[in-house]
Amino acid sequence: MQLPVWFEIGSLVVLTLILVADLLLVLKRPHVPSMKESTLWVVFYVVLALVFAGLMYVFAGGEFAGQFLAGWLTEYSLSIDNLFVFVIIMARFAVPRKLQQEVLMVGIIIALVLRGIFILLGASLIENFSWIFYIFGAWLVWTAIQQVRGHDDEEQKDSVVVRLLRKRVRLTDEYDGVKLRTVIDGRRFFTPMLIVFVAIGTTDLLFALDSIPAIFGITQSPFIVFTANVFALMGLRQLYFLLGGLLERLEYLKYGIAFILAFIGVKLVFHAMHVNELPFINGGEHIEWAPEISTWMSLGVILAAMAVATVASLIKARVDAARRGHTLMEEVPHFTED
Repeated sequence: MQLPVWFEIGSLVVLTLILVADLLLVLKRPHVPSMKESTLWVVFYVVLALVFAGLMYVFAGGEFAGQFLAGWLTEYSLSIDNLFVFVIIMARFAVPRKLQQEVLMVGIIIALVLRGIFILLGASLIENFSWIFYIFGAWLVWTAIQQVRGHDDEEQKDSVVVRLLRKRVRLTDEYDGVKLRTVIDGRRFFTPMLIVFVAIGTTDLLFALDSIPAIFGITQSPFIVFTANVFALMGLRQLYFLLGGLLERLEYLKYGIAFILAFIGVKLVFHAMHVNELPFINGGEHIEWAPEISTWMSLGVILAAMAVATVASLIKARVDAARRGHTLMEEVPHFTED
C-alpha cells in the first residue's frame, strides 16, 4: 500500500499550523512553563504522534506505521541528546530563564530547516547512488564510537564561528530581550543573543548530520523521514523544562543512543551489501546472504535500548542521591513560574 497524496498534503498542512500556533503562543506569552504545563504539552505531542502512526496504519498498512514509529523514536532519542547540548549552551551564556522559551523555539525552527535540507539531499543521493548506504552506515558507526568515548571537553569549547564572532563583533554584556542588536549611548551593539543563536544553529547542523542518515536507515520515504523529525522536535521545548536538572543525571543515555546509532549503521551496511552495485565488491553483484533487518525488529531494538539506558540511569541517580542523604527529586532543580 502507498500513502494517499491527500493524506501527505493534509498532514503537512496540519503540522505547519500546529508549529505556527506554538510559535505564536511563545511570542504572545513568553514565560517559564510550570511542571504541570510542560507535562501536558509533552503528553499532547506524544499522543499526537501515536495517533498519526495509527492513521498511517489505517491508510497505508503496518509497514509504514512501523517505519514512522521507529523513525520517530530514533529522532526523539537523538533530540533528547540535543537537549544536553542546549542545557550547556544556556548555562554557558547565562540565558535568562524567561528568554529560554524563545531561544529554544528558534533552535527548533533552525533544526527543522536544516533537517528539511538534509532530507532532500539524502533522498536525492539514495535515489541515484545506492552505495551511499555504505557511507551512511560507516558514519553512524563512527558517531556511535565517538558517543561512547565521550565528548564533554569538546562540548565545553566554543565553535570556530562563535570564537570568530567574539573577536570581530561588538557585543554587550547584557541581554535586551531576544533582540540581536541594541543601542547604548547612541552606538549600536550586538547582544549575547547573537552568540547563543549561532551556537544553537551550529549544534543543530551537527545533529542533523547524524539524525538524517540514521532515519534513512529505517525508511527511504522522504515523507516519513520529515514527519518523524517534525514530531520528534515538537514538544522538545516543553521537554526541556519538564526534565530540567534530570537531564544531567541520565548518565547512561548516551550509551543507549550510541547503541541505536551503531545498530542502524550496521543495518545500513547490510542493506548496501544486499543492493550492492559497486564493481569492486562481489563483482558488482548483490550480496544475497546479507540480512535485511525488518522494521519491527528495528523498533524493538530502539525501544529496548532507550528503556534500558533510561532505567539504568535513574537507578544510578537514585543510589547516588541516597548516598548523599537525599531523594532524587530533592536534588533535581525544576523550573517554576516562581
